[in-house]
Amino acid sequence: MNELLNVEHLSISFHTYNGEVQAVRDASFQLGRGEVLAVVGESGSGKSVMMQTILKLTPCELKGGRIEFDGKDITDYTDRQMQEIRGSQIGIIFQDAMTSLNPTMKIGRQITESLLRHQKLTRAEAKKKALELLRQVGINNPEKRFHQYIHNLSGGMRQRVMIAIALACKPKMLIADEPTTALDVTIQAQIMDLLAQLRKEVGCSIVLITHDLGVVAANADRIAVMYAGRVVESGASDQIFYHSSHPYTRGLLESIPRLDAPHDTQLTYIGGTPPDALNPALGCAFSARCKYAMRLCRTQAPDAREIQPGHFCSCFLLDDAAKTVREKTGWEVSL
Repeated sequence: MNELLNVEHLSISFHTYNGEVQAVRDASFQLGRGEVLAVVGESGSGKSVMMQTILKLTPCELKGGRIEFDGKDITDYTDRQMQEIRGSQIGIIFQDAMTSLNPTMKIGRQITESLLRHQKLTRAEAKKKALELLRQVGINNPEKRFHQYIHNLSGGMRQRVMIAIALACKPKMLIADEPTTALDVTIQAQIMDLLAQLRKEVGCSIVLITHDLGVVAANADRIAVMYAGRVVESGASDQIFYHSSHPYTRGLLESIPRLDAPHDTQLTYIGGTPPDALNPALGCAFSARCKYAMRLCRTQAPDAREIQPGHFCSCFLLDDAAKTVREKTGWEVSL
């Protein structure tokens, strides 16, 4: 695969009064050029922290690993070096536009700021480009919106402004961090359609951070499933949805309500609570909630293994030695 982003064995920690929070532990994934990679998992699984650390937007400690972007190792880039990449080569859409956009700056200035910084345009050229971007993301009357503040806009329009800012310099990669969380269903669909359209027009790769598997199914080429700071399974969308091989991934999929299910069907859920990042489990982080867990799972973390071309999973149930356990519990390897 022609990779734009390659993250290998990334480990990230925060130091607090209570101790070291191990937010991301030995996570690896790749993003191909022109593809959409969805990073999914429960809240607190490390999705947003991992992507913000790649851009060096989070004051944390990089404990280990390697980050390669567009053929360059950016792991040890300084903030000044990252300023040349942020906005110009990598754009980001944050979860909440209301808290991410500057309430004291007019919308037009927030869009032109990146254009003036990275493309060296005149103010007149930057304004013309900003108006084009506002039209491109579907905002009516852009001349009026250019001179307004974010409190004058609806939630959907604020999200469109964030997309315009992120795409201003035609970046090679776009990080969309829960881009539809605070929006109603109709606006969610419009925003995702807009991202799909702009992906075709601009040609950028997209990392979609979300917990909404419906959004993932409709938009992602590949999926990385995170749990407790680790990527426990990754592969093409069809491989994850139809041939999932990790108990956590299957639990997520089984928890989606089905429209064709009888009205009295009880919702399926994953029992227990996520582990404490201050005191992570020695073995598999999911072992305390997994009904298939073996003694080995509680003492040793499984390595990722390729079970199909491009489909990786970290689970001891895939080992030939676990055949007896699979037979007793009825767990099947889906290939």
